[in-house]
Amino acid sequence: MSNTAKVEAKNTRFAKFIKGIEVVGNKLPHPFTLFVGLAVTVLILSFVLAKMGVSVTYLAASKNPGEAPKETVVAITNLLSYDGMRPFMENFVKTYVQFAPLGLIMTMMLGIGMVEQTGLINAFMRKTILGAPSYMVTAVLAIVGINANLASDAGMIFTAAIGGAIFKALGRNPKVGIVSGFAAASGGFTANFLIAGTDALLAGITESVATGSGIAAPTHPLINWYFMIAATFVVTFLTTVVTEKFTVKFLGDSSDAVDKSILKEHTVTEQESKGLRNTGIAAVLYILLIVMMTVPEGSFFRNADGNILPKSTFTKSVVPILFFFFLIVGVSYGKTVGVIKGEADIPKLMQKGLAGCLSFLVVALPAAMFIDLFNQSNLTTVLAVKGATLLKSLNLGGIPLIIMFIMLASFVNLFMISGSSKWLILGPIFVPMFAMLGLSPAVTQLAYRIGDSSTNIISPLSYYIPVVIGLMDQYKTDENEKNGIGTVISLLMPYSLAYLVGFTLLLIGWYFLKFPIGPGTSIFM
Repeated sequence: MSNTAKVEAKNTRFAKFIKGIEVVGNKLPHPFTLFVGLAVTVLILSFVLAKMGVSVTYLAASKNPGEAPKETVVAITNLLSYDGMRPFMENFVKTYVQFAPLGLIMTMMLGIGMVEQTGLINAFMRKTILGAPSYMVTAVLAIVGINANLASDAGMIFTAAIGGAIFKALGRNPKVGIVSGFAAASGGFTANFLIAGTDALLAGITESVATGSGIAAPTHPLINWYFMIAATFVVTFLTTVVTEKFTVKFLGDSSDAVDKSILKEHTVTEQESKGLRNTGIAAVLYILLIVMMTVPEGSFFRNADGNILPKSTFTKSVVPILFFFFLIVGVSYGKTVGVIKGEADIPKLMQKGLAGCLSFLVVALPAAMFIDLFNQSNLTTVLAVKGATLLKSLNLGGIPLIIMFIMLASFVNLFMISGSSKWLILGPIFVPMFAMLGLSPAVTQLAYRIGDSSTNIISPLSYYIPVVIGLMDQYKTDENEKNGIGTVISLLMPYSLAYLVGFTLLLIGWYFLKFPIGPGTSIFM
């Protein structure tokens, strides 16, 4: 991409807005310092609000289907007390070590490091899609990211990491791959070709609310499936358009140069071709092994009921399955091309893959403490309930109610990132409210999911913002380059807005056309 085109791209009104978000966000302290400051702020707020006696009362859904919602009172917890600080100090190391993204990102980067450091990804990309239209590469990455939520949150890390590696191998800007992969995986929580654990979890809560409220309507895990299949194509399209029309131009990309001048220079050598053949054989054998351990009845990866979806040992083991896949194919390729000469070379290559995570490991410490304190203070619950009460008081109906509920879920999601926790609070309020207006629990759940998934990627409290910062730091070309929270949120904002608008318009169209949103499930009661 020419410098002139890049300058023109950054001079558009929307680009200036996004750049403004980045500038303001990056004027904040280093993420480490910022999370320390946020943790201190939560401690002070918890003390003040607890002394003021702030609390909320609401009907909380049960996670067990058939159980009626129960009235629950939640008060702000004073963390600046013996009872608040003793658990914090006692569990300090545990809180850090059990920080959700920590093990995921380290495991994934160890595996991806093998295929990247041996040159396998580079050779494979040059052999297959080097010279293909850039939008095709982005679209494929988007589809992978959307359906990666079968691995729950792990899919967000995997797609971001592999997106950076693939774009780098193609001579493109790896930051574009990180951003687009991460965004697609987030949007995938309301889009998928298959049924994931999220569907079963949310449907279980919906069923308990509907049963307890005497609402006779389908609440099985497939109630949003038809919509999710259609949404997969919508998210793929939106991700590709935003990436190629905005992110590429905003960050700069060298895809044009690759297409025109580096194709011949990057022709795969005979030794590399042999390595790819051996790697292909190893990959097929590994996949066959996984199939043999998954498909037959009573096999290892099935659950106790003999099923694979929506939840089983297979779905819970996606990360280790991918890790061993990357390890096996990486070693196979490395041995063939001579990069791996002995067993000692394997941990050295894995170590190089992990080196890029060092900045994340540092930031993860205060991030883990802040999120733990924020949750323990009950500030998240109070915010969610207050917002729901406000919306209920507006007495809206039909499309306006659906849109406002989506907006509420989007806003609450910025502060309370656990999807099931929010639905445990919002479900008992809005499922009966929607039902009184003739709208099914399925469409209530769907509207909630749209708001929840659209703003996941721009929540400053997200576990994975530090992960994205760490991945971007891994591909720094200038030591003075600053990748902060402002950088990440500004780059992800266009995707968040596109998903929010796209999902909402799709649901409105579904509403007027009266399409079923799942097997045996209608929008209307």
